[in-house]
Amino acid sequence: MNLIRGYIVDIANKCFFPGEINFAEAIISIVPTFESVPDCYIFPGLVDSHVHIESSMLVPSEFSRLVVPRGTVAVVADPHEIVNVMGEEGFNYMIEDSLLTPLKCFFGVPSCVPASDFDRSGFVLDSEAVSRLIARKEVCCLSEVMNYPGVLVSDPVVMNKIHAAQRNGKPVDGHAPGLVGRDLMKYAQSGISTDHECSTIDEALFKISCGMKIQIREGSAARNFEALYSLISSHPSSVMLCTDDSHPDDLIERGHIDKIIAMGLKKGVSIFDLLQAAVVNPVLHYRLPVGLLRVGDPADMIVVDRLDEFHIVQTYINGTLVYDAGNIHLPKLPIAVVNYFEATFVDCIDVMLPHDKEAVRVIRVTDGELVTGEMKWIPQLSNNRLVLSSVDDDVLKIVVLNRYLKGQPPAVGFIHGFGLKKGGIGCSVAHDSHHLIVVGVSDDDILACMNLLIESKGGIAVVDGEKRDLLPLPIAGIMSDKSGEAVATKYRFLQCCASSLGSTLQSPFMTLSFMSLLVIPELKMSDRGLFNGNDFQFVDLFL
Repeated sequence: MNLIRGYIVDIANKCFFPGEINFAEAIISIVPTFESVPDCYIFPGLVDSHVHIESSMLVPSEFSRLVVPRGTVAVVADPHEIVNVMGEEGFNYMIEDSLLTPLKCFFGVPSCVPASDFDRSGFVLDSEAVSRLIARKEVCCLSEVMNYPGVLVSDPVVMNKIHAAQRNGKPVDGHAPGLVGRDLMKYAQSGISTDHECSTIDEALFKISCGMKIQIREGSAARNFEALYSLISSHPSSVMLCTDDSHPDDLIERGHIDKIIAMGLKKGVSIFDLLQAAVVNPVLHYRLPVGLLRVGDPADMIVVDRLDEFHIVQTYINGTLVYDAGNIHLPKLPIAVVNYFEATFVDCIDVMLPHDKEAVRVIRVTDGELVTGEMKWIPQLSNNRLVLSSVDDDVLKIVVLNRYLKGQPPAVGFIHGFGLKKGGIGCSVAHDSHHLIVVGVSDDDILACMNLLIESKGGIAVVDGEKRDLLPLPIAGIMSDKSGEAVATKYRFLQCCASSLGSTLQSPFMTLSFMSLLVIPELKMSDRGLFNGNDFQFVDLFL
């Protein structure tokens, strides 16, 4: 019999009581009360209600080594990043690796592979495959339905996936940035139960009124806590917490779900409401076998010594102490490497553009947001070709190359907001199809960056003239086979390199990786050219 003593949280009754938790064989058996206990707090372990593990650039077993010390005992993971690259093989890879760690990884079946009918990914996950995968015991939901236009027109392929989840009694996650009014009502009525894309309180309240649960997101690039945190107090039963996408340095330095709780405490939000959102709501919504500190529950617990800072000193999963005062009791395991990469080298002629008209459309980036805008710009010319970016106007070339087709010409456009004064940055992490995406000041730097990524078959790259540096991502071109600490150190270095080139973005590589996600408005860059996410159609570069 194992035991822990301290002030035990009672979330339902919004109080603490001094007590002792007894657990044997991973199950809580008795919670007696004592008058004198150590000065610490015992909570149920934290749950990330929506995360793409691949965005950490780590496999699940290595990802767990970064989040378990932060009190996370379970995640609801959407593996659509690797599934876009490798199909069902990628889905199986994530599940198999997750079984090597005590962290409770529950998976959603990706609903949109590719993300839309306008994307070209490595594989297509059709409704037949979704119906087969949704019945697996490791699966707890149908992951974010990004193709909301398909829902609104009752597209049979989209609806068949939703119906497959409903037949199996599993909830359906949503993804509908900015959707309101009758369209949102139809979207919610189709069975969509959550949304993690809200950036304003009015949008979130409307979605709650339609019966949806709002997942307040605080990741590396998209950070919506500041705008939405009041919902935790005003609508505690309708809110969950999530990170969506976090890079490894962010997980080490800022934390995981624990950082959101700490932010809430600083805002004066009740710890009980925060725990409702961080633990109870996701466990109940997704029907997860995760403990809530009740007799008969799995012994999934965390111990906190400083409540005001939410400082975690111990994490237990199924009664096993996996983190204790700076010591991680998880083994470092060998990592299998898999990939699918066919792109071939590009030349200077591939990124040059004819000057057809006076002005061009430019993607406008806002730091900390995935939603982009559109602006008009009159470019510089050289020999009647658009070959120059404008550092003064902060308008740079952006190039996307299909990684699955040999000899495919890249798509070229312009983007505002990256702030580079020289050089170029690029990556093979480009949601959700994960083509190669590069932004640079000169064509030479763009080509050097693109070809460095091609040579390595995936990674994150920085180029400044003859200076070149790379974080290799050999697993599907989106994950590393190194430790979380090693990846974080290299990634931090590349972030500093990007800053030295002039970028003022909080997370330039994470922001860049979303510039080809067509399902998030307004203007994005696909491997086939500019795409308007409001109207769901390709648009001309030239105006």
